[in-house]
Amino acid sequence: MAVTTTLTWNEEKSLQKLLGNVSLRLLYKSSVHGNRIRNMHNSCIRQGSTITMIYSPNNIFGIFMLGHYPEMSESFRKPNTSFCFSFQKNKTMEMTAAFLDSTSKISQNLLEFQFSISPDQCLSLDLHHRIIDIPKLLVEKLGLNSALRSRFLECEVFRVEGIKDDAGYINRITRATQHRNSLLADLRAYRPYADLVSEIRILLLGPVGSGKSSFFNSVKSIFHGHLTHQAIVGSDVTSITEQYRIYSVKDGKDGKSLPFMLCDSMGLDEKEGVGLCVADIPHILKGCVPDRYQFSPHKPITPKHPTFITSPSLKDRIHCVAYVFDINSIDNLSSKMVAKFKQVQKEVLNCGVAHVALFTKVNNCYEVLQDNFLKMSKSMISQSQIQNANKMLGIPLSNTLVVENYASEREMDPLRDILILSALKQMFRAADDFLEDLSLE
Repeated sequence: MAVTTTLTWNEEKSLQKLLGNVSLRLLYKSSVHGNRIRNMHNSCIRQGSTITMIYSPNNIFGIFMLGHYPEMSESFRKPNTSFCFSFQKNKTMEMTAAFLDSTSKISQNLLEFQFSISPDQCLSLDLHHRIIDIPKLLVEKLGLNSALRSRFLECEVFRVEGIKDDAGYINRITRATQHRNSLLADLRAYRPYADLVSEIRILLLGPVGSGKSSFFNSVKSIFHGHLTHQAIVGSDVTSITEQYRIYSVKDGKDGKSLPFMLCDSMGLDEKEGVGLCVADIPHILKGCVPDRYQFSPHKPITPKHPTFITSPSLKDRIHCVAYVFDINSIDNLSSKMVAKFKQVQKEVLNCGVAHVALFTKVNNCYEVLQDNFLKMSKSMISQSQIQNANKMLGIPLSNTLVVENYASEREMDPLRDILILSALKQMFRAADDFLEDLSLE
């Protein structure tokens, strides 16, 4: 009879993403194979990297170990790369993790982990009595809501297949997940400056095929925890977006709306009478254009249009503009497209709206950020596309953002999420600057 895991599909997917889209194979389950350390040891020895899962009434606790399971011994072996994580019932889609090198030993009665950062604190697992002792250090780092010593319901051990046998990679990918979750928490807690509006509006402007609609889809995917494609995406030469769309984003499928909206527009084109009409832009910025307005490249909206918003309030206005460009084609923009962009930029500056540059389709998101995930790497900043765009747009590097949108992928990536969430956070800051200037006026 096949042995099935207690992990839910979402929890298993979260673990696989945490470790770089690996696969998990169940080796041991205490309720099936017996509540004895030796039974666990015999099932898991010489199986490579493993994850041990402990299921208690209030949360799920896990321990990842890079390399082989320890031999039966009475002493701690040499340190290995490991980290602990937990799922709490009200946060199933978001785990908390603590990356800690540890030494481990397995005896007749206990599996124990001693952490390098605090050798006097040990985590111990007593299978026979179904008791786990979690040191205070971990309880604090993981934000657990259970006691230090508690009974558990089930224990499982998985072999991790397809993982890089590299401590540096594991360190980076787990820290990336922690930083991603921290960014998510910051964005969920965001409130527009001085509560002048309940939601900020960010307008996405750029050439056809630059990735405007894909950026919205990517943002929504991160907050929903799985890939979504609400906005239809066009090709590099044909704009699919012909309506002005004002998208709100919910925190999860049934969650509350987050305090921002992304406004998607028709793509800019170098030819006159094709793409977004520049004369429409001031009306968009001032909040006069309604959701689902059908653009006409030959005829801009006027106050006589039946849906024209004649007296827009501050909440209807655009608070930040993101100029969206494909980083791989920025060097090949024609002189006509550059001239068209200068027209657009002039309208944005005349309205005093904050703006940032958003470069999409970066080839390798793993090379964009420094190891601390806080700044772009020097190699990225020195790329000709970034330098040339900076001169053309006149936008400081601090407001130059680089992302790799989700397109045909089936799984999500914490490093890609970090780029997208960091870009969104910078847009929030730019919008707050705009709102602060308004309040001073």
